[in-house]
Amino acid sequence: MTSQDHLPPTRAEKRQAKRIKRFDNPWMNPKLIWGAALLLGIIAMGIIGRFVWDPDLVFTGSSMLRLPPVGFENLRGQAGSMANPLGTDGGGRDVLALIIIGAPNTLFVGLLASLIGMSIGIFLGFSAGFLGGRTDDIIRVSADVMITIPPLLILVVFQSAFGDVSLTMMALLIAGFVWQSPTRLIRAQVLSMKQSGYVQMAQLSGASTSHIMFREMMPNLVPYLFGSFIASVTTSIVTAVGLEVLGLGPQRIPTLGRTIYEAINAGALIQNLWWWWGIPTLLLAIIFIGLLLINLGLDEVSNPRLRRLS
Repeated sequence: MTSQDHLPPTRAEKRQAKRIKRFDNPWMNPKLIWGAALLLGIIAMGIIGRFVWDPDLVFTGSSMLRLPPVGFENLRGQAGSMANPLGTDGGGRDVLALIIIGAPNTLFVGLLASLIGMSIGIFLGFSAGFLGGRTDDIIRVSADVMITIPPLLILVVFQSAFGDVSLTMMALLIAGFVWQSPTRLIRAQVLSMKQSGYVQMAQLSGASTSHIMFREMMPNLVPYLFGSFIASVTTSIVTAVGLEVLGLGPQRIPTLGRTIYEAINAGALIQNLWWWWGIPTLLLAIIFIGLLLINLGLDEVSNPRLRRLS
């Protein structure tokens, strides 16, 4: 044994060891972990916050009007207090209570709409790509036609006609416009996988069509499906917030978009009530950053060339 055997590992050896460890489990990349942590933090805030903070402060008149956050003063010289640490809005509602309830509601709409849209997209995409023929033609043309229709315009007309809707109904409406992209993506992937050896072997063994599509092929598309799902969540939340900022969507249920609409409608920008619209906007930014990080992390999982040492 030489003296070199007792030398500490060099920097290059440490980087190589780190690379090997990183590639052993690509799902444990920093982008994916940080993105998931941000979204789980929003969800935890909605669950735990209801127990540590009074949710009744979300009702109009529950506190003084237009109080600033702690450490700030409003135009009338009133200072913030710990009774309302993030201030209050023009109706006397506590901003902290609004985001505790509103942020998970906004995330709920995006997740539910995307879950429904992805379920439709998975079924149609696999059917079009694997079955082919007239089935493929009908699904492909339907997706191409629907993807050209501006969803926000249709939803504005619908909700203007029917008035107040629930969070679930809003998610169902948005889901009708987020299934096209997953359908096209999955169809393209299935077309390239259909000629694979393991698929042909499954066909020769007499496996059913549903078994081949969802038991043999679908596991290989998991990273792509997750990536498409995250993209759909982002689109759904943007669509929902867009409707709410226009004054549509749920009228009596706190959401981040509804809070921003009420702030703009009440002249919060002119009155320098920045906490009324700024804090919900910051929460939306955190949600979008979390979704972006998850999407980038999933890209590293599905494409080894994108993996880099942190």
